[in-house]
Amino acid sequence: MDIRMIMVPLGVAFGLGVLLGPLVIPILRRLKFGQAIREEGPKTHQKKAGTPTMGGTIFMAVLVLTAIPVSNIFDQDGHLSDLFFLLFATLGYGILGFMDDYIKVVMKRNLGLTARQKLLGQLFIGLVLFWVLMEVRVVRGLYESISTISIPGTAIHFELNWMYLPLLVLIMIATSNAVNLTDGLDGLVAGTAAIAYGAYAVIGLVQSNYMVVIFSASMVGALLGFLVFNAHPAKVFMGDTGSLALGGGLAALAVITKTELLLFIIGIVFVIETLSVMIQVTSFKLRGKRVFRMSPLHHHFELVGWSEWRVVTTFWMIGFLAAALGIYLEVFLR
Repeated sequence: MDIRMIMVPLGVAFGLGVLLGPLVIPILRRLKFGQAIREEGPKTHQKKAGTPTMGGTIFMAVLVLTAIPVSNIFDQDGHLSDLFFLLFATLGYGILGFMDDYIKVVMKRNLGLTARQKLLGQLFIGLVLFWVLMEVRVVRGLYESISTISIPGTAIHFELNWMYLPLLVLIMIATSNAVNLTDGLDGLVAGTAAIAYGAYAVIGLVQSNYMVVIFSASMVGALLGFLVFNAHPAKVFMGDTGSLALGGGLAALAVITKTELLLFIIGIVFVIETLSVMIQVTSFKLRGKRVFRMSPLHHHFELVGWSEWRVVTTFWMIGFLAAALGIYLEVFLR
């Protein structure tokens, strides 16, 4: 195992992120790509109005500028197609998020894409990804492994056959939406996602899939560089451009590494945030009462008196422990 496959893309991406931030943020500000803040949100967030958004374009550009050149150095295993699958998933969902942000910020339609339009876009990308995955794996003689899923920490696996298609699409849609819901505090998603991608860099290294390592490490470096400007108080937000891209990339990593169910553990923060919204909505519709002061869950802790930084660092710690557990289950118990 060559640790350089993690350190080289991570270092290059971090450096590029730190360099690109001061160049792109003034452009976003000049274009008046300012964030609108919901009136029903925490009052302390109102001062963030006008902060440049769509900053996900920064780490998406860094990811591409890092992963592709570095992959040409370390491509020893013939898995280059996996890298382009991962990039397609990330950029595909990122472009969908960009469209949503553009409609909200530039065209001044607060809701952006309708729920149906966004769902159809996510569904289309998921179907294309399944087709690409099937074509690549068949060419490489790995058809049998396409539709199997494994129980984390065990040698138990199931063959789903055609049922894997709806599962893959569901994972892509659910993960991208879950990361999107979590994006509500300075640095929350960037830090939590960096931890999750770091876990997949380790898993890729153990599986000897160096394209997974390079992609994941590049994203970690890009997110750490972005955090320089996104940590509290944020100078830029990632917007749906970034959060949907991060979710799409994580789901694609789970598919490539055959850790679809393990993603629920590694991404536990995203799962909890999504569940908090589902519980809140269901409780209000059925009982007329709220379970949390506000959902997603990070806003609940803000409203009970936690500082924004305390909420973020607590969620980071939960994400780190979950990622460590995920690595342990995949690497040591399989």
